Amino acid sequence: MHQQQKGFTMIELIMVIVILGILAAMALPRFYDLQTDARVAKMQAALGAIKSASAIAHSAFLVAGTSPATVTLEGSSVPLVNGYPDVNTTAASSGIVIAAGGLSDYDLTTTAATDTVLTIQVDASHTTCKVTYTESASSGAAPTFSAAPAATDCD
Repeated sequence: MHQQQKGFTMIELIMVIVILGILAAMALPRFYDLQTDARVAKMQAALGAIKSASAIAHSAFLVAGTSPATVTLEGSSVPLVNGYPDVNTTAASSGIVIAAGGLSDYDLTTTAATDTVLTIQVDASHTTCKVTYTESASSGAAPTFSAAPAATDCD
């Protein structure tokens, strides 16, 4: 009687290994640098938080109608300048930080000379991975925000 062969040949097994190796070599670089993408996403979230906080605080200022120096958001008093959250010498007590919920996951600094610019960094070791908030310069002028950093800023 003639027996039928069962299983794979050596050539078939080698071809499967080669194909899996090629697929792994193509997929691995895509997953290699997820930390940069995560830092960029974190800074985009910070930018969204301060833009929203600024708009909400200004809305509360407009609703008050009496040009208050502070508004209360979720039980916290938010200091204002020209109807928008301010920037203080102590970054954590800045109106924009309070309005945005504290921003405790970020490194916060203010410009010492003017105390009108708040810099929000992802961490101390990535100094170019940041966004800034510049408080309102005059009545009727909105604050300015920097653009979200690019991936090259957060390497």
